Amino acid sequence: MKNHSGEKPFSCTDCGKCFKRKSTLVKHLRSHTGEKPFSCAECGKCFQQKFNLTEHHRIHTGERPFSCPVCGKRFTYKSDLMKHQRTHMEEKPFSCSECGKCFTQKLGLLRHERIHTGEKLLLCLACGKSFVRKSELVKHERIHTGEKPFLCSDCGKGFIQKSDLMRHHRIHTGEKPFPCSECEKRFILKSELVKHMRNHTGEKPFSCFHCGKRFAWKSELVKHQRFHTGVKPFQCIECGKCFTQKSDLMRHQIVHLR
Repeated sequence: MKNHSGEKPFSCTDCGKCFKRKSTLVKHLRSHTGEKPFSCAECGKCFQQKFNLTEHHRIHTGERPFSCPVCGKRFTYKSDLMKHQRTHMEEKPFSCSECGKCFTQKLGLLRHERIHTGEKLLLCLACGKSFVRKSELVKHERIHTGEKPFLCSDCGKGFIQKSDLMRHHRIHTGEKPFPCSECEKRFILKSELVKHMRNHTGEKPFSCFHCGKRFAWKSELVKHQRFHTGVKPFQCIECGKCFTQKSDLMRHQIVHLR
């Protein structure tokens, strides 16, 4: 009957806001007391509401219960799905007054406007580095705190970013989503495919600033530059002799084994 009468008999003593149900009042009071009774068993993070804990737990499980009916892409949160669906409808109600560029979300417009103003509002208290997006600041701060909230369910290894966890998980599943168009070899990471393609294209993007010689991989360039600098980082623990390459050290150590 409260739904029909509009009666709200439960009022907050702090702000005076009224509620139909006592349970709703109890939840509301936590906004004043700061109480967070629901804690994550994986990382210990606490929440005021149970549904917030349920949503957070998907970070650890990788669950994505909301799927786009148009393209099938899956999302952890319903709000992310709703934002994504605008890309199919081509709905972009938020436009920039400076350049006219349009966005599906108001947040996207606000971030974009900082390009024109040069504004970076979010500051890291540990090192002073500033960021345009809060998500970037949160990820950066984990470098200082050492926090790794994304845990692998197979081996327990922790990661700073969810994308790192997803890439790592392919080690356990054996998934190799990046195929080579030339030889059908497949790779776990896109960066590995890019490096592999140099075998087919002959591309050598790394050049020595001493002599101009070019290399397909950065590791080869680093080894080559030691001939110019004279650096010999590999030392024999038996006689102290130093070598430019690790392979040279290993060949030398055979002498001591005879």
